[in-house]
Amino acid sequence: MAKESIKARERKRAKMVARYAAKRAALKEIVRTGEPEEVEKAVIALQKLPKNSNPIRMHNRCQLTGRPKGYMRQFGISRINFREMAVNGLIPGVKKSSW
Repeated sequence: MAKESIKARERKRAKMVARYAAKRAALKEIVRTGEPEEVEKAVIALQKLPKNSNPIRMHNRCQLTGRPKGYMRQFGISRINFREMAVNGLIPGVKKSSW
């Protein structure tokens, strides 16, 4: 189980990523297709954005426990919770083999 402070930090990062997403996308488009003077200004503006507004800094965590490792993106939970739910029949279409 992850600490509540760690989960809160991730929620804060998610809000910041959402807040700056449009601005970051616009600046990246200028960097990709703009004139050299515009590109230079856009790069500087990108560097001035908060570090935590970059989506790369987000970390996938299990929605149930907050576990960062063994995350299954398709289900949004960790492998351990997936296995427990599959054994209990909570995930349809999953049969237990030799795990």
